[in-house]
Amino acid sequence: MPDARLALTADLASLLDLFRVSDVSSPAEPIERAEQIWREMLSDPSVAVFVSADNAQIVASCMLISAPNLLRAGRRHGFLENVVTHPAFQGQGHGRAVVGAALAEAWTRDCHHVLMQSGRQDPRVHRFYQRCGFEPGLRVGYVARRPAGEMRQDGSPCTP
Repeated sequence: MPDARLALTADLASLLDLFRVSDVSSPAEPIERAEQIWREMLSDPSVAVFVSADNAQIVASCMLISAPNLLRAGRRHGFLENVVTHPAFQGQGHGRAVVGAALAEAWTRDCHHVLMQSGRQDPRVHRFYQRCGFEPGLRVGYVARRPAGEMRQDGSPCTP
């Protein structure tokens, strides 16, 4: 099985390339904005980004966010986001490696549980998450969307 590791500052360009070929969502632009977000992510102790590479190319990623919690006997909540595998590398264990590394880190951080959501309709995606240890149907997910026409802190318009 491929290995996963924590992402490094130098991984940004390859990670953005991965996001561009995926059908998940568009990456942050321009590059200066992406660089600023990347620095913020890597410096935040509640965020861990795991990657799997083939040679020097990042082919899978997964982000763990852990949050403090006054319930659950004070054990943290874990959330997985940005689980992406390059289409040409799917089925080779890279996605499983990054999700496994994120879950291992969540247990090290004393998370009570790890939540993740998928908006994908492809049943293969859901089987993948189940094989990684996620149980469907235990919770109901809801999404609140940002109202149209709102502005960012810098005054620029928000786009969906």
